[in-house]
Amino acid sequence: MLPYLLLILGLAVLLYGGKILVDGSTAVAAKLGMSAGLIGLTVVAFGTSAPELIVSVNAAIKGNGDISIGNVVGSNIANIGMVLGISGIFYPILIRRSVLRFDYPATLIITLLFFGLSYNLMIGLWEGLVLFGLFILLNWYLFKSSSKGSDEDPEVVEEIESVKDYSWFMAISLILGGVFGLYIGSELMVENAITISRQFGISERVIGVTVIAIGTSLPELITSIMAALAKKTDMAIGNILGSNMMNILSIIGITAIIKPIPVSPEFIHTDYLWMIGFTLILFPLIRTRMKVSKIEGFILFAGYVGYIIYVI
Repeated sequence: MLPYLLLILGLAVLLYGGKILVDGSTAVAAKLGMSAGLIGLTVVAFGTSAPELIVSVNAAIKGNGDISIGNVVGSNIANIGMVLGISGIFYPILIRRSVLRFDYPATLIITLLFFGLSYNLMIGLWEGLVLFGLFILLNWYLFKSSSKGSDEDPEVVEEIESVKDYSWFMAISLILGGVFGLYIGSELMVENAITISRQFGISERVIGVTVIAIGTSLPELITSIMAALAKKTDMAIGNILGSNMMNILSIIGITAIIKPIPVSPEFIHTDYLWMIGFTLILFPLIRTRMKVSKIEGFILFAGYVGYIIYVI
């Protein structure tokens, strides 16, 4: 029973650490005069990926590469199947044409690249450098696009408003507390996930793509459901596809640079194919009526439930 409680505690500490890290970093960025668009593309985007990053790096350093890969692959599947599916069931998600012009094609290309780089069953230093280099290029492109007048994310503007009056002491304290929370939370999650997998004879791969991936995707799920209930879903799919791209480019890229990640054959033959399949099926679903409503949402979520049943 104790490993389960510690796993849940680790997840809670991890997510809270990520939240206060974003708050503190956003406050510092606002004090330094950064624009809302730049803060959203750098501080908030990287901060919200910090829990997944720390878990993957921690697992790789401990020699548990299946958790590192499973965390990212499982999160990307969960973002489309679970997060987008459930959100669409609550309230229709409108699709901007910019999603079809850039976000979706970029997500598909990066997903296929990830599969190709993993096919030799190892993501090493050079693969990590390629992915992280693309991460830098992608953020440069997004920053250039945002500077030409594209809309700023209202959630980022709201985040800035909530922390802009923090003192320097408070902001720095939140950053340090967030980093500490991420470390402690990742330690608890990785160690107890391994313990549970050994108790039941479940592979670390399965734990990674299910328990850890779903846990680290909870913030996106909660945020998307709240946006759906408030009928503010016009940026939802862009954020989800952006999260999938950043998961691969930044989390896998940085982790592989720190320590090469071995890729189990089971990932290549199953989970990667599901990840690519969810990405491919998304196109006809969003292109037909330019929205994800109840029908599309049920299809995506049913597919995700099918994936979980298949894996377990």
